Amino acid sequence: MTIENLDNDQIILATGGYDHTIKLWQTHSGICNRTVQHADSQVNDLEITPDRHLLAAASYQHIYMYDLTSNNPNAIVNYEGTSKNVTSVGFQQDGKWMYSGGEDCRARIWDLRSRNNQCPKIFEVQSAINCTCLHPNQVELFVGDQNGIIYRWDLRTDNNEQLIPENDAMILDIDISPDSNLMASVNNKGRCYIWSLETGLGDIATKLTPRHKFEAHKRHALKCKFSPDSRLLVTTSADQTARIWCSETFILLQELKQENQRWVWDAAFSGDGQYVFTASSDGYAKLWNVKTGAMERDYASHQKAVVALAFKDVP
Repeated sequence: MTIENLDNDQIILATGGYDHTIKLWQTHSGICNRTVQHADSQVNDLEITPDRHLLAAASYQHIYMYDLTSNNPNAIVNYEGTSKNVTSVGFQQDGKWMYSGGEDCRARIWDLRSRNNQCPKIFEVQSAINCTCLHPNQVELFVGDQNGIIYRWDLRTDNNEQLIPENDAMILDIDISPDSNLMASVNNKGRCYIWSLETGLGDIATKLTPRHKFEAHKRHALKCKFSPDSRLLVTTSADQTARIWCSETFILLQELKQENQRWVWDAAFSGDGQYVFTASSDGYAKLWNVKTGAMERDYASHQKAVVALAFKDVP
């Protein structure tokens, strides 16, 4: 893919942050096509539904759903019932349900087919939840909290298993490779932990085996995301960088850095893994070439820190 290939109306880049707005971008040009006022609070996380019709925005006490197929400036659905910040949101692969985690120490499953915004499953832990990640098998949700515990919540049985990669370190993000072979997590000490996954057959739970750990950053590591082909891992940090690692050897391949970009909060790969989008405290989203490490485009319109982004290529 070249940057010109991003000129397609079906490609969606959404950003959100502390200026209480969500912006939708023309990815190839850097032009903002639409701004949605998100007045209630900052945006903590963004996710696009699998059918590309809706955008979920996690915020304080609410998850708002916006229509991407119209210019309606208002949320069309409001999922409420949480008492604090919703920090993480995502979707089951067929769009039948949504999952979330929040500072109220609860992970939730939301039935998207229900008219009354039902939440049929809730998993409660002992500390604020920073991140959630759904296994590609669609039946195990991994939850990371501020006490440094990773939970594997089996949605079939409600059983859970706990992992503690490191004492006195908050889990800030978790991701599972699309090929289901690896899981990564990062913490507030800048370290990244890797597990090999062995997916069980039938009702047998996924087996996790520690594989590797390394110092990804000198300060808080905020996000970790695998590329669509599972060959690369990007990590972002308070040290003003995003870094791209080989997921086989965990050798550093690229450091994505620009002067004064400050904390790099979020990242997403393009569908072919040739580009990475980042969101940072300088108010910009940026597009980087994975092979060269060069920044090829910035997206400038936010007035404060950009802390969340969501990206979808052409199917």
